[in-house]
Amino acid sequence: MELREETIESRMAFEGRLVKLRVDRVRLPDGKETTREIVVHRGAIAAVPLIDTDRIVMVRQFRQAAGEALLEIPAGTLDPNEEPVVCAVRELREEIGYQANKLTLMFRSYLAPGYSSEMLHTFLAEDLTQIQAEPEADEFIEIVEVRMADAVDMIRSGEIRDAKTICGVLMAQRIISASR
Repeated sequence: MELREETIESRMAFEGRLVKLRVDRVRLPDGKETTREIVVHRGAIAAVPLIDTDRIVMVRQFRQAAGEALLEIPAGTLDPNEEPVVCAVRELREEIGYQANKLTLMFRSYLAPGYSSEMLHTFLAEDLTQIQAEPEADEFIEIVEVRMADAVDMIRSGEIRDAKTICGVLMAQRIISASR
């Protein structure tokens, strides 16, 4: 049996500024039909900014969906037709006021493939130069420097609960450890 679903019909149920909701009628591998609700998202980036081999820059901001302020690595949504590396440069400047002279793609991941098309491109940002931050008008961000070991401990303790941050920090730690 081929693990593939055939789209029979597709309609846009909602179109917002950031996401769209598409409802697809699909034929399953066994021939039965069902519907799938898909959050259509143009993609995003995240970056782990290394000040040095021991410290990273994070942001704390209120997240309405979570109902609380979360400690996260800088991230942002791709503009239409924007390359991920260009978005990473922009988001680092806007959110934390740094320019990375070296950006390395660590991994790409679907955040919630059961219902969303969002692909996240996660970078390691190194050789940082501090510049003027340019936050968006609706972003209220606290910039926080954290030791890498402390960030890992915060993941273990549950203080850091954001999935992109957990994955990004742990992958960055692995890369840094392997290069020593």
